[in-house]
This record gives sequence, structure tokens and C-alpha cells, in this order.
Amino acid sequence: MAADRLSSPEIVPLDAQAAPASSSRVARAAQIVGFALLTVIGAKIRVPLPFTPVPGTLQTIPVLLAGILLGARAGASSQILYLSLGMAGIPVFALAGAGPAYLPGPTGGFLLGFVAAAFVTGAVRGAVARFGVLGLGLALLSGSLVLDVCGLAWLTVFLKGDTGAALRAGLFPFIAFDLAKIMIAIGIVKGIDRVRGRAGQGRGWT
Repeated sequence: MAADRLSSPEIVPLDAQAAPASSSRVARAAQIVGFALLTVIGAKIRVPLPFTPVPGTLQTIPVLLAGILLGARAGASSQILYLSLGMAGIPVFALAGAGPAYLPGPTGGFLLGFVAAAFVTGAVRGAVARFGVLGLGLALLSGSLVLDVCGLAWLTVFLKGDTGAALRAGLFPFIAFDLAKIMIAIGIVKGIDRVRGRAGQGRGWT
């Protein structure tokens, strides 16, 4: 009997085996919801400009950080959740209004671009993570450029094909602001890395 006990493998209950994976899924879901809510907050911190229908907001920061800290798929998922809230009629956007009728407005391209920007930022970050701060900056810049391309493409249509007007309304006034937000995002990521390193938890969330 003693020999049988020594040779028999330890039986781990199924619920104990599933607990770590389940806990990980719950944590990731909470992170996705958290970044969707941060995007809502960023939308409400806005600076209306009299010469453009596109307001300046802090949304770019949580959008790009979602890609960096959650990875491409989960980062994009956080922005899909954000858009879903708005499409459901919840006033989460920067301008007044909500629901499907909001997307054809001047900022519709930027909103859809949030999903693409978070995904691209996370994908590029994964590919160039070994380059440290330089890779981080490249990932953030890539996501920001994708966001601008999506936003300007629709804004051009909204302004009846006037590309120059779209650039003046949706890009030129925000270049310095966007670069500043990228620098802020770099600082946040490096701060998180330092805190996690001191706690012995490694670097990053993905």
C-alpha cells in the first residue's frame, strides 16, 4: 500500500486546474473594460477648436496604451467595447450624441481608427520590443499614424472630397498635441515597467 501511494501520481481536482486560466481570463476582461472606460474619460477631457469640427481630446493616450499594455487583440477589443457602448446610445463620445447616427459625423473615421490604432500599436510593439524605448516610440507613432489615416480618410469624405480642408481640420492643428501624447504614453509605460520590475513581476502586461 505504501508503494502504491508513492507510485501513484498526485490527482489535482479539475476546478483547481482550471482556476489559473479562469483567473487570467477574468483579469484580461477587466483590463479590456478598464481601457474602454479610460477612453471614455479621455473623450470627456476635450478642447473644442473654433476652426475645426474635430475636438482635441486625450483619447489617443488610452487607445495607444491599450495596444502597448494589452497587446494587439485585447487592445483592439477594448476599443470595440468603447464603440459598442456609444453605438448602444450611451454618451461616451467627445461630441454630443450617441448611437449609430454618430459615426457619419466628422469624427467617425477617428473612432473606427481607434480599433485599428490599438491593434497596430500592439502588433508593432510585439515585433520591435527588443529595441527598448526606440521600439516603444515606433509602435506608438505607428498607431498614431494609422489613427490619423483613418480619421482623415472619412473627414475628407465628410468635407465633400476636400483633402486640404481635411488636413487643416484634422491633422495640422493636432501634430504637436499628438507628439506630446506619445511622449506622455512613453513615460507612463516606462513608469509601469519600473514599478513592475521593483515588484519582481517582469515587464509589460502582455
